[in-house]
Amino acid sequence: MAPVPPVPDAMFHQPVRTRLGLLLYVGEPSFSQLKASLSITDGNLDAHLKKLGAAGYLHSRMVLKGRPHTVYCLSDSGSAAFRAYLDVLKAICATAEAPTGDTD
Repeated sequence: MAPVPPVPDAMFHQPVRTRLGLLLYVGEPSFSQLKASLSITDGNLDAHLKKLGAAGYLHSRMVLKGRPHTVYCLSDSGSAAFRAYLDVLKAICATAEAPTGDTD
């Protein structure tokens, strides 16, 4: 029997928030960039950003260059949580690819 892999962080283990987490992990996108990249509505994106914010995983700041807009990124704890989430996914994949030792 294969070992039981760790449980993924529920905050990121949701399809939109997994993709959102990746975008926030690698850059500082604006609301409109996130909305276009994820192909979701304003309300849906706002709800996901609020969930990440409530967990302490999100930073936002206003950029006044050109047209004022808000950019988002993961906080230190959010980056650590997302990195841990990716590590859990890797562990799950490794478990799925590992031989089970069963000869039946």
